[in-house]
Amino acid sequence: MAAMATATLTSSISSNPKSSLFHNKVPSSMSSRLTPVKSSISMSLNTPSYDINSFKFQPIKESIVSREMTRRYMTDMITYADTDVIIVGAGSAGLSCAYELSKDPAINVAIIEQSVSPGGGAWLGGQLFSAMVVRKPAHMFLDEVGIEYDEAEDYVVIKHAALFTSTIMSRLLSRPNVKLFNAVAAEDLIVKEGRVAGVVTNWALVSMNHDTQSCMDPNVMEAKVVVSSCGHDGPFGATGVKRLKTIGMIDSVPGMKALDMNTAEDEIVRLTREVVPGMIVTGMEVAEIDGAPRMGPTFGAMMVSGQKAAHLALKALGKNNAIDGTYKLGRQEQPELIFASTEIDQDIVDA
Repeated sequence: MAAMATATLTSSISSNPKSSLFHNKVPSSMSSRLTPVKSSISMSLNTPSYDINSFKFQPIKESIVSREMTRRYMTDMITYADTDVIIVGAGSAGLSCAYELSKDPAINVAIIEQSVSPGGGAWLGGQLFSAMVVRKPAHMFLDEVGIEYDEAEDYVVIKHAALFTSTIMSRLLSRPNVKLFNAVAAEDLIVKEGRVAGVVTNWALVSMNHDTQSCMDPNVMEAKVVVSSCGHDGPFGATGVKRLKTIGMIDSVPGMKALDMNTAEDEIVRLTREVVPGMIVTGMEVAEIDGAPRMGPTFGAMMVSGQKAAHLALKALGKNNAIDGTYKLGRQEQPELIFASTEIDQDIVDA
């Protein structure tokens, strides 16, 4: 759902991975895999030290704060009103898709997320526990993003799911060709001549209160490709495929079948596809449209489904992609993306 990896430290859990994972002390036979990552954050090269006991902020007018927020957000809305790819839903599949797509600095990616906090269910593992389990070989995506994990024979464990979500978001959102519009809901689709051509948007709080207020009209965003990553059924779940059904573009949305972890993850990746012209479905929303089993608290399929959706979008845009073999997964990130990101950040600092 490529890489800035430069070096890895590889190790594995002891021969009894379950017992080792629950020890308070990490066994000497185990170490973690950590991939260093480059940073494109701009900062002063001559940052002076300061005394926290006599710390004083530089003065600022309240109106300057308002103008900075407003100008930048309005500029983003204008920039992404007509864009290359819109991803609806910033869960693990949507974030993985955006990460893969935005490696090409020429592709502009807008992410629409109804929640204030993106990440979907990937802030925790199952039943609100902390650890995130990822079945191999999806751990190679973690190596690329630079996420530390404990390794067993057939799977890896990230000690807290938030490490995955926060790391991929920080890597992704530092890129100059990506904009996350959180607290924004996709209320509908734009469809022209049988092809999905964008989304209809509104503030999420407005969308949740249409029944309590008079008509509050939406906004629109056009795109060459829309990726629906709305998750399984729920208040804002599977909204992309459910809307396709109501407007007659697909016949049914049967919903997920009962849990079968081994079948589910393979099926989610296999069935990730362009379901109607202009719209690709990824992540757990795939299970809703195809009646695939639910997978429970494993996350590898979300990442790889997101990657596959990205390469389906690249193919639709006429770019090199892993679907037809013109792009090899795991290649180094394009240097111009790093340089562009640094330049944009410096402009912001100097603004």
